[in-house]
Amino acid sequence: MFSPKLSIFARLPVPGEVKTRLIPGLGAEGAARIYARLLAHTVQVAKDSGLDLELRVTGGEIAAFHDLFGADTAVVDQGEGDLGDKMAAVEGPALLIGSDCPGISVPLLQAAAGALEDRSVVLGPANDGGYYLIGFRERMPFLFDNMEWSTPKVLPETLVRLAARGIGPAILPELADIDTAEDLAAWPEYE
Repeated sequence: MFSPKLSIFARLPVPGEVKTRLIPGLGAEGAARIYARLLAHTVQVAKDSGLDLELRVTGGEIAAFHDLFGADTAVVDQGEGDLGDKMAAVEGPALLIGSDCPGISVPLLQAAAGALEDRSVVLGPANDGGYYLIGFRERMPFLFDNMEWSTPKVLPETLVRLAARGIGPAILPELADIDTAEDLAAWPEYE
């Protein structure tokens, strides 16, 4: 059976360094607490999915992530460069997700993995114009070069780049990220 590796891009939940757009309303400690809950949820869902997974981390020692999620959790450094450089460095077949999408689920991850059996790319659109998941059978650096990250242009630009190469992606259901206090209002269990 075809099985991509699931890479979760994560940071250590250090106050002041995560979920910075939540800090004005919740303070640095509150934002870090929410991020820690989201990250724990994401890792648990990933483990429950049965997919081979790794944490691709920055902002902390690898041992600190092992302390949080167990020594049996694969943890690797994200590497150098901007987010696009770090994502482009992941070998395929792969599914890449962040840790700020509370709606992520086992069936969704399994559907994404299954979509790569007959598609080159799978996308999980986020309601903010980006995506919460991207998967690919083989590395496609053109999807990540010179992208305006954290803007509503990410998903449309990704679709344009794929169309220019004749690649029709599988599309998952749209989900919401938690980036702002307004986003958090829909997910009170994370407050």
